[in-house]
Amino acid sequence: MIRLNVFVQVSEANRAQVLDAAKDLVAQSLNDKGCVAYDIFESATRPDVLMICETWKDQACLDVHQAAPHFTTLVPKIQELAEMKIESFEF
Repeated sequence: MIRLNVFVQVSEANRAQVLDAAKDLVAQSLNDKGCVAYDIFESATRPDVLMICETWKDQACLDVHQAAPHFTTLVPKIQELAEMKIESFEF
């Protein structure tokens, strides 16, 4: 399995837009084949930090997800408004 922790640093001005796009991304991604878990979390100590946590069955499923229309539309929208840093783990 593959776990991605996507840290999103966003300004106060863009936070609501980023959170809305991320929630949409989560809702649609949960339906993707091989998606084990997908959620967004808000930091309790840093209002400028969100984290998308996702778990995938394998790389093939992750590749299909990353080519899906909801991913190719919503991720660039988030990237326009915030900075993203990805940590990837296989287990």
